[in-house]
Formats: sequence, structure tokens, C-alpha cells
Amino acid sequence: MDQVQSEFQSMLRDHGIEVNAEQLTQFETYFKELVSWNEKMNLTGITEREQVYVKHFYDSISLAFHLNMRGIQSLADIGSGAGFPGIPLKICFPQLKLTIVDSLNKRIHFLQNIVDQLSLDGVELIHGRAEDIARKPQYRDQFDLVTARAVARMAVLNEFCLPFVKVGGVFAAMKGSDPREEVEEAARSMKVLNGKLIGNHHFKLPMEDSDRHIILVKKTAATPKAYPRKAGTPLKSPIV
Repeated sequence: MDQVQSEFQSMLRDHGIEVNAEQLTQFETYFKELVSWNEKMNLTGITEREQVYVKHFYDSISLAFHLNMRGIQSLADIGSGAGFPGIPLKICFPQLKLTIVDSLNKRIHFLQNIVDQLSLDGVELIHGRAEDIARKPQYRDQFDLVTARAVARMAVLNEFCLPFVKVGGVFAAMKGSDPREEVEEAARSMKVLNGKLIGNHHFKLPMEDSDRHIILVKKTAATPKAYPRKAGTPLKSPIV
């Protein structure tokens, strides 16, 4: 274990999360594959090793600082891109049954490679639009936790993500800049889609001190039949 991994392990330990040697090896393989594939396709603008560990891995796992991940069995990560936050959370909490939805097939191929390289069990990768997948009975109102990291504004994310959440489950939106205005703008969509704001956590990433916010929304009742609307509509015409 070198300094970058030692600091990463220590930062997680400060929040009560232990990662062992095998998990650290998985993170290092993930980093190497991310950088290698990034030369062929646009996955991330962050490729420096320490930055990847902090801005992608640690940032993804920060969700576990505000939710008890040990009590969560099923996680859907919507618009996951290069696998954040879903894959880092799966590495740390192997009991999670992870479903990733992404609209770009090239990214799904990358993620399948990561799942294979890291020997991850219980991961389903779905190529498709969130609005279409959330209409399927096996995914609708099914997940304990649904995540989206830097995908869209809250009014749009609510329609992308809340239909996947089971009643009593949680949708977690992971944001950079202060989302108060977004949250206010999203009040109507939250109500329409049977969500209730239960938390808005702010923290700073270690070492580089940039702002992060995690917005937690609880699902209070099943998704109304009219939602989500057809693919493309939530982005063009958000519920506001």
C-alpha cells in the first residue's frame, strides 16, 4: 500500500468505513482501467491518481457518511457514467445488489469490463433511458436506494430517479455547488412524484476543499401512473 491508498483508507476510516487489502486492490484496478479506457473514450476529465481517489472514489463513498449502507440491499445508480457512485459503493459494501442505468452503450461496455476485472457479483448493467427503464415492472418502485451524481437539476432528477425508489426508500442526489435554489425549484416535482425532502448535507472534499452536497428524498407512496413521462420530456419540460 502506498501513500495515496494509505491516505484514502485513513479518510474512510475517519467515517467508520473500513476497506481491506482486497478492496484497495479493486480500487487500484478500477483507477488503471478508467485511465486506460479514457484514452479511447471520454469517461472523465480527472485522471491524476490522487485526484481520482479523492474526487471520484471518496466522493462516491461519501454517501455512506449520511446513510446506513449496511441496511441497504438494493441500489440503482441512474446515469452512472464511469460508474460513480455505484461501483465504489459496491466495492465498499459487497452486499449491495447494484443496478446501473446509462443511456450510452460505450459506457456500459466499460462498466462491464470493470465488473469483470473486479469480479463483482450482483451487478446488473442496463443500456437505456431512465424514463423507459422505470416503466418496466421489475424496476419500478423496487429499490431501497437510488443515486444520481452530477446528472441534471433536481426538478429533472426527481422524475428520472424517484420512479425507481420503493415506498419508504431513499433517492440521493449528489451535487457540487449549493443546491438550495434547485431544491426550491424542485418542490412541485417532489410532491407530484411522492417524494419528501429529508436531508441536505454539505461537506468539503479533503485536501482540495471543494464543496459537496447530498440531497436525500424519501419516497412516501408509489409512483403515479403518468410518470415518468416519455424519454426526453423531463429534460425539455421539467415539472416546476
